[in-house]
Amino acid sequence: PPPPPRKYVRILRDAVLNALRMAAWNAALVISGLLLIALVGEAYFRLTKPFIATSIPFRFVDGVGLIRDPNAELRYADWRDDNFVVSHTNSLGFLDREPVSAERAAEGCHIAFIGDSYVEAREVSIADKFHVRLEDMAARELPHLDITTQAYGITGTGQINQLPFYDEYARRLSPNLVVLVFYSNDFHNNSIALYSVHFGMDPDRTRHMSAQRDEHGNMTLRPPDPEFRRFLLPRLWYKSAWKRLIKVSYFAAWLNTKSDLGDDRRLAAWANMIAERPCCASLLDGYSPEIGRIFSKEHLPPVYQEALEYTAFGIDQFKRRADRDGASLAILTATAEMGARGDLQFDRLNAISEARGIPVISEYDYIVRQKHEGYDVLDESLFRHNLHWTPTGHQWVAEAVLEWLKDNQDVCG
Repeated sequence: PPPPPRKYVRILRDAVLNALRMAAWNAALVISGLLLIALVGEAYFRLTKPFIATSIPFRFVDGVGLIRDPNAELRYADWRDDNFVVSHTNSLGFLDREPVSAERAAEGCHIAFIGDSYVEAREVSIADKFHVRLEDMAARELPHLDITTQAYGITGTGQINQLPFYDEYARRLSPNLVVLVFYSNDFHNNSIALYSVHFGMDPDRTRHMSAQRDEHGNMTLRPPDPEFRRFLLPRLWYKSAWKRLIKVSYFAAWLNTKSDLGDDRRLAAWANMIAERPCCASLLDGYSPEIGRIFSKEHLPPVYQEALEYTAFGIDQFKRRADRDGASLAILTATAEMGARGDLQFDRLNAISEARGIPVISEYDYIVRQKHEGYDVLDESLFRHNLHWTPTGHQWVAEAVLEWLKDNQDVCG
């Protein structure tokens, strides 16, 4: 066909150029608007927030694993619940007061609380923690017992991981009572497969004490590996880049509370890697990246069933140590998430405890008995998004333990 007249070519060219100019102007306006919003947001959050990110100084202790630096400042930033707390570790590296002397502990009834984030309790001041409040209330209501307390808690640990906390620290004060504070994710952390998946670690080189089966199928303890960082599983690049950004930008830190950057995808990828290991080859069939209340389900996939067995093994280890040292042992279940009798999570833990003659103190049971019917513990006792105890929650935990102590004063000898 003959070529189109030049004027039509010019018209078409001009239309395309105009469209491109319009698109460029619109893009510039959108980008400028977003930059302005980011600048205003950055300025606003820098003026209204005390600091930007959680800062936790770590150190590795041979035989113990990864804990906090001693005598260090810890900053906890929770943007979802608008909760910013500054506290300090003691000379041992735990978020608590300085330990009492062995002589002072021996004068009365000394209680050691061992656990994970519920014991570490970064979300509140040390004065508001349940074991400190318990000590204050016991001084008024059970003065003859002369109760002193100490807390040994590191976030992201289960009972097997926590055994060195007793061996290296708590045992020094010869506690009359050792209380294991239990939350449902402890089932996960006691399992070498689930623990490795959730933290992206090589199952043969973990940052805390772990347990594994030998060639005969027997569970044995394995110390933490000081070189664990060299063997971490690969991270998603955009997740790593985003984590670096939210440590420098207040506006990005706020945006992070609204985002989901593929945690489930990352966990699924790590699960596939760990499933190739001899330790975990057949275990991870049926693994779900969503932790949730999986231990409340009647039928558990193999890896979760074995997590129960590892949990029983960890509690056995604590029982042997307590019996050896002449201490009583109890378990405190944390929050309504663990429920009470009738909740399969609680019932499974309770079955392990009853078989070993270990009493269980249920915070949830105490709240239900003390509050009106249908009371929602999320209203006051837990931070809405963080789901750890508020100062009110710590108070109720202290009351629950105090009530139990009144009925079981023989644990103090």
